[in-house]
Amino acid sequence: MSSGESIFIIILILVIIAGVASAVIINKRFNHQIALLDRECDQLNDIEVKEDIKRLEKMDLAGKSLETFQEYREAYQRVNTEKVGVLRHLLEEAAAANAKYSLIKAHKYIKEVQEIYAESKEVVENSKKILKDLLESNKDNKKKYASLLKTYQEQRKSILANSFDYGVALDELEKELSLLEKQFDAVKNLSNQGDHVEAKNVLDEIQIKLNDLKDELPNIQDAHDKLKNIFPDQLDEITHTYRNMIKDKYMINEVDVLKTVKGLREKIDDSKNKLATLELDSVKKQDQEIEIEIDDLYDILTKEFKAKPFVDKNRDKLFDVLSHMRTSSSKLVAKLEHIDESYELNHGELKEGKELESRVNHLNTDFDTDCQKLTEGKGVYSEIEAKWLAMLKELDQIDVREKQISDKVDGLFDAEKIANDSINQFKQKVSLIYRKVERRQLPGKPEGFIQLYTLVIKEISETSEELNQVRINLEKISHELIQIQEDIDRLQKEAEEILNSADLFELTMQYSNKYSSRKEIERARKEAYDLYKNKYAYKDALDVIATALEKAEPGAYQRIEKEYYAELNEESEDE
Repeated sequence: MSSGESIFIIILILVIIAGVASAVIINKRFNHQIALLDRECDQLNDIEVKEDIKRLEKMDLAGKSLETFQEYREAYQRVNTEKVGVLRHLLEEAAAANAKYSLIKAHKYIKEVQEIYAESKEVVENSKKILKDLLESNKDNKKKYASLLKTYQEQRKSILANSFDYGVALDELEKELSLLEKQFDAVKNLSNQGDHVEAKNVLDEIQIKLNDLKDELPNIQDAHDKLKNIFPDQLDEITHTYRNMIKDKYMINEVDVLKTVKGLREKIDDSKNKLATLELDSVKKQDQEIEIEIDDLYDILTKEFKAKPFVDKNRDKLFDVLSHMRTSSSKLVAKLEHIDESYELNHGELKEGKELESRVNHLNTDFDTDCQKLTEGKGVYSEIEAKWLAMLKELDQIDVREKQISDKVDGLFDAEKIANDSINQFKQKVSLIYRKVERRQLPGKPEGFIQLYTLVIKEISETSEELNQVRINLEKISHELIQIQEDIDRLQKEAEEILNSADLFELTMQYSNKYSSRKEIERARKEAYDLYKNKYAYKDALDVIATALEKAEPGAYQRIEKEYYAELNEESEDE
């Protein structure tokens, strides 16, 4: 036998052993499940349920109670007469199949037993609960009946004792009390007949009605009080107040007060009719609408009362403010017209000044119109108050803006002087920069430096000419001065770079003499000198010799540069 065949036989034996072991384990597990299900089937024969059935059979049940009892007794009995037998048979089949190691068939029987048992168990538990409830229903009904009857009697006593508080709703309340009394009689009859389930249902209805009645009573009292006392008194007060206000020349355009009051009285009558039939949701909704409309009328009248003192107090004040603003606006326009002859007003100051003057005149016309209406008794105080408050605010804003414009144009004279001083300073600074480069007596000046210098001189000259014009655009000149300053800074930076590069070039060339015997140094010196002497490229010349020196002696140029700038800084501090 070859080694391959031996291995195959060993694996086959192991598989067989594993299969047998698995079958034995499953067989034991199925035995355990079958035994457990057998014990659980015994529990379906519930002694407590049987005792409850015997007790209920001795009771004279009727109606719904009897139907319920019969339904759940039959359901329980079907489990014990039919389902238990089926379960026993299936368990025997499962045990027989498992004994023969027909594991698939045994599993099928066990699963079927589990499903039937679960259904049967649910039926037994439901029957047990319902039958227990039936036994307790009579006792519970007696307790609930006594409790609800006491509540009913208390509510009836309270309603009759305070009948005046319910007004037109009293008749309907008495009808509801009579219906409740009939339902209590019905509970008695049902209990005597043995229909405890239906008696319980009626008691539940009574409880709901009593709870609803308890919640309704305060709402009925509140609605009756509003409709009989509060709302009518408020409408009388509003009517009386309005008529007095008309005599005192108040004007109300927002609403027709008397017409609105009449409509509200009609709504009150409608709410009373609805209250009589206990349409409480409709009554509540309409009462809220009445309340809102009455509050609105109070707000309108109050608004006019409060507005009158403000109008009376601020009439003279606003007249003075308008007079002052008309004068100041007129003066500002005259001032702007004069300044516009010498300076260009680029932001429409003159146009805006005239618009502000026109607006002030328009507000003054509105004010005169309002005063005329007040004199004739046609002015609505609240509207005039709102209008005058807005007018005062706008006048304040106009005053602030006019002062801003005035201050801005006042600064034009100072700005012109500053511009001329700046031009003179620029001329001196450019001259100093150029002379500083000139004194160094370099072989020549780089083309870029010459072009920038020429540009700056031209910019200064053109701006200087603009300042000598009859009518000056100072905003344009201001931008030009900023540009000139930036160009001078560039010129200064370029001049410093030229001088520093030239100085460092000469120092580095001197130091490189140490390595003049080296070909690479000699080539670099010639190239650098040509850039320096003939092309005026001082920075490029420095880069060439510095790079070559660093290769010959690393760190040498950095040392030369550091010492040079240290000495330069000391000279600057001494100056």
